[in-house]
Amino acid sequence: MKDYEFIKNEVKSLLKQERYIHSLNVEKEAIKLGKKYGEDEFKCKIAGIAHDCVKNFTNDKLYEMAHEYGINIDIIQKYSPQLMHGPVGAAYCKDKFEIDDKDILNAIYYHTTGRGNMSLLEKIIYIADLIEEGRNFQGVNELRKKAYEDIDEAILMSCNLTIEYVLQRRLLIHPLTIELRNTLILEGTNE
Repeated sequence: MKDYEFIKNEVKSLLKQERYIHSLNVEKEAIKLGKKYGEDEFKCKIAGIAHDCVKNFTNDKLYEMAHEYGINIDIIQKYSPQLMHGPVGAAYCKDKFEIDDKDILNAIYYHTTGRGNMSLLEKIIYIADLIEEGRNFQGVNELRKKAYEDIDEAILMSCNLTIEYVLQRRLLIHPLTIELRNTLILEGTNE
């Protein structure tokens, strides 16, 4: 893996200033959550700074890169191409930053949609992306508080907020988000 400073500088060169600040904030939040839940802080740092590395690429560029990296584009991504920035970003990180840690790559890959049975690192990046200090939406303060009490409950809350947002705008819901929500509910009923 390339060293942290290299990755950070490359991410800075790929993103608009506002998105780069967001990435720094996600990194910071991920490290704090990592400390809270006992996750490897270096993995949190790398996944946090790199999670949105291709976010500012055009839809056409994301399609091109998905094809180049052999990523299967599902019907939801076809109609909402920005959802591809996670999978394409993970492949880009493997290729350009030489990241071969599967957990870091999965955290980047699934940080937007989530998925069932996420690892702790995946959960941390998913929720850090939503609650970093620059975020300002209705319910974010409750989500921030819950993230430090029960990460699974915070992710379930975030799924509900995301689904409500998508429904109100008559947009498509990615099946992985539904899978994530259902898995958390089923895990909660088995306690």
